[in-house]
Amino acid sequence: MNSVDRSYKSNKDYYLFFGLIILVFFLSINTDYAEYSLHQKINIPGNFFYYTFGVDVLVVISWILILFYRKIGVILFPIFVAVHFALHNYFLSTFLYSDVTVLFLYIGLGLLAIIPRWNVLR
Repeated sequence: MNSVDRSYKSNKDYYLFFGLIILVFFLSINTDYAEYSLHQKINIPGNFFYYTFGVDVLVVISWILILFYRKIGVILFPIFVAVHFALHNYFLSTFLYSDVTVLFLYIGLGLLAIIPRWNVLR
């Protein structure tokens, strides 16, 4: 079995793309935090934040799994981002462009970095 080169030098694009993806997702987390701090003024249900912050944690965990070359992270990441988007759309009737941008970057750039390494993923 061949060992895989997982050094930063040979995988700069991989880490750059996923750094950009998580940076844009932090915009969604910031939006959740801003809504949480104003939830009494704008009448948001209290359970909404348990759901959204829980999904935020799951997105970050799946992102970390992708960085550790796990196939389950590759599959779960877009699902959890879509669930986060659906929660905002259902509870608040808001369209989060940051979630759409994350999905666009993941499909457009992230998979370009993942697919060549797919046989390496466990």
